[in-house]
Amino acid sequence: MIAPYPGNEFSVSRAAAFCIAAQPQRGIDLIPIIETARGLSNLDAILAAGTRVRHVALGAGDFTLDVSMAWSRTEAELAFARARIATASRAADVEAPLDTVWVDLADEEGLEISARTALGFGFQGKMCIHPKQIAPVHRVFTPSEAEIASAERVVAAFAEAEAAGSAAIQLDGKFIDYPILYRAQRVLEKIAAIRAKEERR
Repeated sequence: MIAPYPGNEFSVSRAAAFCIAAQPQRGIDLIPIIETARGLSNLDAILAAGTRVRHVALGAGDFTLDVSMAWSRTEAELAFARARIATASRAADVEAPLDTVWVDLADEEGLEISARTALGFGFQGKMCIHPKQIAPVHRVFTPSEAEIASAERVVAAFAEAEAAGSAAIQLDGKFIDYPILYRAQRVLEKIAAIRAKEERR
């Protein structure tokens, strides 16, 4: 369930209580949309407001209006909000957030650039306002065949190195240690989850 304009944790707690009353066995989750300066300032409390908050989302249209920012095509003005939301979500041990919608339906290139920027900030997906936006967004947030192959090589090479007693290796001229390994493992976990979800359809 979408929870727009959460200014503080109390509004989210009330919405979470409604979700619990409606479906006690966790059938409904809550997605607060951060779209005001107050919501961003109270983000930590909002993330901790209830067990039904699985992740939050950024609402750039209302957020930029609230703080009198120009919402540009490059979205450089959203960098602070995106970094704050992604970092706070990680600290709160909830899922990665969802990015704001892209309102120019005729600008698919802009949509893809926006999605890739959000991916780079650690967002797990992007909200869509039209069916034709779904495929480009899925394409951006799904690891490519090249990324999957690279991750598989890193994991395999590191396993071989660890078996030989080493915790750091070079692969294709690049230094590989545990943070690189963990990133590769996340890629493989992500594509496995995507494929499993597709099989259930």
